[in-house]
Amino acid sequence: MTPDTPSAPGRPRILVIKLSALGDVVLALGPMATIRRHHPDAHLTLLTTRPFVPLLEASGLFDAIHVDPRGGPGRPLAWAGLVRWLRAERFDRVYDLQTSDRTGSYFRALRLLGAAPPWSGIAPGCAFRHDTPQRTRLHSIERQAEQLRIAGIAETLFPDLSFAWQGPHAADVDRFGLPDRFALLVPGGAAHRPEKRWPADRFADLARWLVASEGLVPVLLGTGAEAAEIEGIRAACPEAVSLAGQTSLLDIPALGHRAALAVGNDTGPLHMIALAGCPTVALFSAASNPDKHRPRGPAVVALRRDSLEALPVDAVRDAARGVRSPGSARQDG
Repeated sequence: MTPDTPSAPGRPRILVIKLSALGDVVLALGPMATIRRHHPDAHLTLLTTRPFVPLLEASGLFDAIHVDPRGGPGRPLAWAGLVRWLRAERFDRVYDLQTSDRTGSYFRALRLLGAAPPWSGIAPGCAFRHDTPQRTRLHSIERQAEQLRIAGIAETLFPDLSFAWQGPHAADVDRFGLPDRFALLVPGGAAHRPEKRWPADRFADLARWLVASEGLVPVLLGTGAEAAEIEGIRAACPEAVSLAGQTSLLDIPALGHRAALAVGNDTGPLHMIALAGCPTVALFSAASNPDKHRPRGPAVVALRRDSLEALPVDAVRDAARGVRSPGSARQDG
């Protein structure tokens, strides 16, 4: 599959738009699979941004993937080039799962050119407009299911990341040499949102408890930019393993599929881990609402405090023990 894969004559041409961010892209895998099921004979194209191409190629849902250059007011040539591409492709239907001002501008431009296809999104004037009053209060799972119902698709599939650990594109996580029993810790997050991070010294305390009381090796996940903070946690718990900057997006759910437990901040990787079936404790501050942003999976506990400085290690330990018990999905605080 390449971005230039041509469609066979007579096949409907369908476009799905999902540009970012990681958690939102992962949660959109269910709607994407639903659209594929609803249009089994269509040539299905995805419009996304470059970081997510390998993951979404591995999903096997799309015949072609096109990269959005993220053109906007500061990059008018890139924006105009994408509008030209959209017009030239002559899609029979568009599912805008991003529903942002930028993707709405693509619809408005096509409409001005007299070339707008039937469009599912929030742009005024589109054929399948998702404008229900509760839309912005819904979790992504329910919100996108409602969007697809408006477009005539009754049932939306749950996101499935199993392609990350089985099949032709499965990640090779054996290369990390991890023990059989390990827990994933995700102490990072967006650099510009420090209020969404539980303090690193609390993660270190939790890591030591995992080793001493639970017999689990803590495996620390994060980006290369978070390596120094993660190394500080590892130094406080020598048994811990740091994979900072070493994992691809496919590796993360594959590791989640094997892990006995995961604890982390409100980040995209935690969504992947929870969807992989790993018992997960998600930590929230007042900066985000678990009702809208909680990871989904078979066993997820969300802990929330106005400030994560006020979340004690004992509360996270209790949640970590509880989430590994049957029927543990709940929210606290």
